[in-house]
Amino acid sequence: MAHLTRRHVLGLGIGAAGAGWLRPARAVDSPAELHGLSVFGDLKYPPDFHHFDYVNPAAPKGGVFSTIPSVRTYNQSYYTFSSLNAFILKGEGAQGMDLTFATLMTRAGDEPDALYGQVAKSVQISPDKLVYRFTLRPEARFHDGTKLTAQDAAFSLTTMKTKGHPLILQQMRDMVKAEATDDATLLVTFAEKRARDVPLYVASLPIFSKAYYATRPFDESTLDIPLGSGPYKVGRFEANRYIEYDRVKDWWGADLPVARGVFNFDIVRYEFYRDRDVGFEAFTAKNYLYREEFTARVWATRYDFPAIKDGRVKREILPDETPSGAQGWFINMRRDKFKDPRVREALVQAFDFEWTNKTIMYGAYTRTHSPFQNSDLMANGPPSPEELELLEPFRGQVPDEVFGAPYVPPVTDGSGQDRALLRKASQLLLDAGLVIKDGKRILPNGEVFKIEFLHDEPSFQPHHAPYIKNLGTLGIEATLRVVDPVQYRARLEDFDFDMTIERFSMSGTPGDGLRPFFSSQAARTKGSYNLAGIENPAIDALIGKIIGADNRADLTIACRAMDRVFRAGRYWVPQWYRNSHPVAYWDVFDHPKTSPRYQIDNYSSSVGERILWWFVPDKAAKLEQAK
Repeated sequence: MAHLTRRHVLGLGIGAAGAGWLRPARAVDSPAELHGLSVFGDLKYPPDFHHFDYVNPAAPKGGVFSTIPSVRTYNQSYYTFSSLNAFILKGEGAQGMDLTFATLMTRAGDEPDALYGQVAKSVQISPDKLVYRFTLRPEARFHDGTKLTAQDAAFSLTTMKTKGHPLILQQMRDMVKAEATDDATLLVTFAEKRARDVPLYVASLPIFSKAYYATRPFDESTLDIPLGSGPYKVGRFEANRYIEYDRVKDWWGADLPVARGVFNFDIVRYEFYRDRDVGFEAFTAKNYLYREEFTARVWATRYDFPAIKDGRVKREILPDETPSGAQGWFINMRRDKFKDPRVREALVQAFDFEWTNKTIMYGAYTRTHSPFQNSDLMANGPPSPEELELLEPFRGQVPDEVFGAPYVPPVTDGSGQDRALLRKASQLLLDAGLVIKDGKRILPNGEVFKIEFLHDEPSFQPHHAPYIKNLGTLGIEATLRVVDPVQYRARLEDFDFDMTIERFSMSGTPGDGLRPFFSSQAARTKGSYNLAGIENPAIDALIGKIIGADNRADLTIACRAMDRVFRAGRYWVPQWYRNSHPVAYWDVFDHPKTSPRYQIDNYSSSVGERILWWFVPDKAAKLEQAK
């Protein structure tokens, strides 16, 4: 499942299977009932496990967890919402709607890709690996007390495959059909040579009520509260301002192994602020209780308010061992002025990361090189013989540098205007036919070279200003346009921009989820995350090799080969990353001693906290007395 965060982190799919089938938890000659699934056959937890190791099974229930959005999935925004349908293209979906729906299976936060049963008690896989037979729990219920059946699950999967968000459609294209043979049995059929992670993706999708949608269109934006079956239901809300989710006290799944020690808060609340500074001031006033800080300047200079000094607000640095992903300015190659790679290379040369990091971000970040940053999937040094075997068929079709050390953006002198690099950028532009006339850089068609940076956060203005200044030195008329979140998302979905910032993060086992970001098909799909418009046959083929990997070693080799081709394309101006997350919270919570390694892999830290932490009444009482 794809997620974008306020860090612009996105957790991509789990893997893929070119061999045409997902490996069950253990090899079998005939279908056996499995309690979990994983990509390469390994499961940490046995069938009789009681709870996940990283939870506190004795955590008390109660209290409120309130925060600002740090994840956006499908049609969601960080700053607003106008719909309670978060699984289609229309509208701005409310944050947290996933809490209201149960799924067939649910992720373990301490394994790279394992799923364990929620609505599904077990799953059987046919000998040809094309049909998955899910047996549903008889106790599963919707919030109105009606039984959740295989008919509901089949309806949900079929509906999302035909009417869901474009990203859902793309990742479900290898699901052939879903059908119920009775109330307890769901059969899901997949295409031959399908992506390996498709069954896991399907098993993690929400289950809707077939009866509820019998009289309502699924693909319309609405503020009507849908009938759910998850641990929470929609409570109070005011569109564009806040939404609350109330814990279902008699939830049917509360005593499942995957649910013990989680979903501890009585209320989960999201506050929405269109301005990041206003959001920070609201936190200092205790308008919400938990905040992950995304601005290094604010973390370094503004966490000195009274509640910090007297201990009422705590600060922590949460480590992140997952792949850090790719953040940068993505260059829209659908526009003719960006089609020449020499032009894109010049744009890379003009950005002074060292000065920006030191002056604006207090040295908190490290330069990003790769979409697989901070993982062993990232290419380093000359390609191995195994990588060369994958790359050789494309010799002459990809830049020669693919067969050497991977591209690394230049290190500047930190002055803000590295003259040597700017001279190199100017020469690259001249080589591409962009001359200087009256101090302006002129495109081959005679027009002035102009670039509009598009964003929806005013707080990014300081990061753009020195870059725009350097581009001006090259004769490029560059400007920053900050628009409201709704317009921003609409323009990105229509690819109506020159350059924009995005960040996405790879799963530890990437697969079919790579396609929405890198494939030629995605470049032509409205609403996809292929913002640069990458249409590269070599990348398409290497994604196929990743999907076809039968083991983690082959997967790693294929990812490194793809990384080399991507980095040689100059599709973006790489920015920065950090492998930790600074958070602050009012001291009313407690949390497990150990955080699950992969919880941030597919979710932001605040998603982990909203289900793993718990409220401590004694702390809350002391906080009130300290006012």
